[in-house]
Amino acid sequence: MNIHEYQAKAILKEYGAPVSRGIAAFTAEEAEKAARELGGPVWVVKSQIHAGGRGKGTFKELGPDAKGGVRVVKSVEEVASSAKEMLGNTLVTLQTGDAGKQVNRLYIEEGAAIDKEFYLSMLIDRETSRVAFVVSTEGGMDIEEVAHATPEKILTFSVDPATGVQPFHGRKVADALNLTGDLAKQAGALVGKLYAAFVGKDMAMLEINPLVVTKDAQLKVLDAKVSFDSNSLYRHPDVVALRDVTEEDDKEIEASKFDLAYIALDGTIGCMVNGAGLAMATLDIIKLYGEEPANFLDVGGGATEEKVTAAFKIITADPQVKGILVNIFGGIMKCDVIARGVIAAVKAVGLEVPLVVRLEGTNVEEGKQIIRDSGLNVIPADDLDDAAQKIVNAIKGAK
Repeated sequence: MNIHEYQAKAILKEYGAPVSRGIAAFTAEEAEKAARELGGPVWVVKSQIHAGGRGKGTFKELGPDAKGGVRVVKSVEEVASSAKEMLGNTLVTLQTGDAGKQVNRLYIEEGAAIDKEFYLSMLIDRETSRVAFVVSTEGGMDIEEVAHATPEKILTFSVDPATGVQPFHGRKVADALNLTGDLAKQAGALVGKLYAAFVGKDMAMLEINPLVVTKDAQLKVLDAKVSFDSNSLYRHPDVVALRDVTEEDDKEIEASKFDLAYIALDGTIGCMVNGAGLAMATLDIIKLYGEEPANFLDVGGGATEEKVTAAFKIITADPQVKGILVNIFGGIMKCDVIARGVIAAVKAVGLEVPLVVRLEGTNVEEGKQIIRDSGLNVIPADDLDDAAQKIVNAIKGAK
């Protein structure tokens, strides 16, 4: 689950991290009021969307010559005019794709006199099962560019969960950023606060880009992007309350109601699979045979008929879907349950595109018999390779 910058900064502030004063605004009038409350003389008007690259982004409705989604202004009037331009319009960045995201809220923040910009992030290192820090002197840039052009400028290290953050971790960060004296002490303190926030709130990723040194020699979190481990949200109702469903795909929202792992993609073949590994393999083999998957959908090992029906409805609700591949290996998941769920869904929503079903495992013969007896126009498949070829050919034949 992702949250907005202003929400992330509020959480970090709870843990003592140094952030600038700022106020969220949902209308131009609220933005103007926030600017007057903050006092100036410099303000930053920031579009709040779940995507990076806002400053370099462009608004579809305003044309390529308009300012981006993050603007430094020097009057209350400019705050208000910028807010009017941003709110309700579509911001396109490298991370949003061509569709962009509509800006529904802003963050009005006091300006900062910046001396230096750094990059700092935290994430889960899957290889070590530890929280890892990624630090670079190249703040304000895309970290992918830094990694490609000057990888030697990136320091990565992990923290042993048995000990937590120790003073030497802070010194590592300070050394990597060439900070000495009081700034080195500030860096050490900040590392401890960020680690406490990361672990305390079950974050999956925390990115600060940039982390700055101000002209008066203070470290400050100037931007913050945070995502959380969705499996831990039951422990954090305060975090769940921050969810902005307008930033999410409608199909993904519906899937979350049934505890389905669903991610919308750009292709034409809808997929229903059980198990994340099998789902990834299914996506890969569809691409191998020349088509693109329309989604990642893992119904899980203990899916019920209701869950399967909901999954099928979500797939067919996507107008891009030109064919559907159901690929089930029944271990805990029983093939007859999948078969009944598919039939129930088809009867409920209809079937207007080719459907290929590959079943294997527990109760496979019962599942196949249920589908045969249903009278549905289903294309059976013997294995994953056979299923992928059949759905791709069916799609191409329908074009």
